[in-house]
Amino acid sequence: MSKQLKACSCGHQFQKSSNCPICPKCWPGFYKKLKTNLPKDISAPALRALLNAKITNLSELAKYSETEILELHCMGLGSVTKLRAALKTLELSFKKESENSSKPTKRKAIKVTRFK
Repeated sequence: MSKQLKACSCGHQFQKSSNCPICPKCWPGFYKKLKTNLPKDISAPALRALLNAKITNLSELAKYSETEILELHCMGLGSVTKLRAALKTLELSFKKESENSSKPTKRKAIKVTRFK
C-alpha cells in the first residue's frame, strides 16, 4: 500500500499508508490531555484505534464484542487481553458474541517479501 499525504486540522502534513487519521505531531499533546480509564499499558496504536472508533472509556468498550474490537486496525490479542482484564476490575465484560459470529482466533503472521 502506498503512503498518502494527509493533513490534520492543525495544518500538519504527514504521510500514512493506512486510513488512520491520527496526526503523529498532534498525538503526544492530545494523549496528555486525555481523560480516560482505558488501560495505559495497551499499545499506542491500539489506543488510537479505540479513540478513532469513539471508544474513550471502559463502559463504552463493554458495548462491543471481542470480535468487533479485534476488527479495528492495529488491535491485537495482547491488547484485547489487557482490555478484558481492565473491564473485569470494574465488573464489566465485552458484549456477548452473537450466534452467527465466530470466536476471535489468533491471527497468523504474514511474511512480507520486499522486491528490489
